[in-house]
Amino acid sequence: MDKKASNSDDPADIARDVAAVGRISAVPSLLKLICQNTGMGFAAVARVTDGTWTACAVQDDIQFGLVPGGQLDVRTTLCREARAAGEPVVIDHASQDPAYSNHHTPKLYHIESYISVPIVRPGGDYFGNLCAIDPRPMIVSDPRTVTMFKVFADLIALQLEREDQQLAAETALAVERVTAELREQFIAVLGHDLRNPLAAVDATAEIMIRSSAEPRMVSLGLRLHSTVRRMSRLIDDVLDFARGRLGAGVGVAATEVADLAMALRDVVSELRDANPDRSVIDSIAIDRPIRCDRGRVQQLLSNLLGNALTYGAVDKPVRVCAAIEGDLLVLTVTNEGEPIAPENLPRVFEPYWRPQTSKPGGGLGLGLYICAQIANAHGGELQVASSAESGTSFKALLPIVLSP
Repeated sequence: MDKKASNSDDPADIARDVAAVGRISAVPSLLKLICQNTGMGFAAVARVTDGTWTACAVQDDIQFGLVPGGQLDVRTTLCREARAAGEPVVIDHASQDPAYSNHHTPKLYHIESYISVPIVRPGGDYFGNLCAIDPRPMIVSDPRTVTMFKVFADLIALQLEREDQQLAAETALAVERVTAELREQFIAVLGHDLRNPLAAVDATAEIMIRSSAEPRMVSLGLRLHSTVRRMSRLIDDVLDFARGRLGAGVGVAATEVADLAMALRDVVSELRDANPDRSVIDSIAIDRPIRCDRGRVQQLLSNLLGNALTYGAVDKPVRVCAAIEGDLLVLTVTNEGEPIAPENLPRVFEPYWRPQTSKPGGGLGLGLYICAQIANAHGGELQVASSAESGTSFKALLPIVLSP
């Protein structure tokens, strides 16, 4: 078994370990039981490093003088031998023991009986020792006594491990609380503080477009207007992502929508206007009311079409198809160009994921993730297929409820 030592002699680390042992409510009773069963006057749980021996808990009936936090030079103890051997060191009568009659430790501390058992955590890390001493000879080499020490040492090691796990869990909870507060503040900033100046910029763009007769100013206004729309979509994406990670998911308010075909054509027209040098071919055949969230379905199409225009071949058209097939609304966006690598297909709906070939400034990598969330919120799914022959196709399958 690997018995790595805790080599840190940092006072903060030592204080932490002393406190950890102090929180184990059973330790005082174990030390008292050791003294009662062996007749020895001093028992302790010690944290041992390369340089120090620190008492974490003591039962002192002989006024040895150590209290929790008290330290000895580890070289003056026998715990080094126990640690090196990985086995208990047991002495019934030191002055008559062939191995320890001339050892400096019994002479220095005027002890005759001694037992020390390593405390090793479940993962194999060495913590210290469970030990007991007395100035009188005692029979501590009895197998039952040694077994008792081993069992108690294992119990202490197990409790220390649980202490660490509980502390880690409490720390993680505290971090999560702070993160949640920061996330809420982040959402507030996006939802309010950024939208207000963005609205002012959009109003400025509108004034430039309407009030100027100079073509260059009108062009700049249109470009600014387009940039504001793109920033607004990015804000919407981040808000949706943050709400989803907070547990609320992407919100969907389904109503009976009679003009979904027109709503989808509006999305196509908007992106055509924003990309005048690209070809977008649409085939939208929805001739009946559909129960869905109109705005969310528009958002789904906008993200899919924007993605296709970003990554599709610039000299090839992007195709948008929407139709009712049985009890499903099938919405498909297809572009030609470099296909998605097969190993990347399972990752395209992950948040913040973008292919390595992505151009800088192409977005946050949340669009497809949110599209998938919108489809799921409608009880449907979003599929992807990509090949050099057929292009890249995203297909949303949304269950519909037809009006009577």
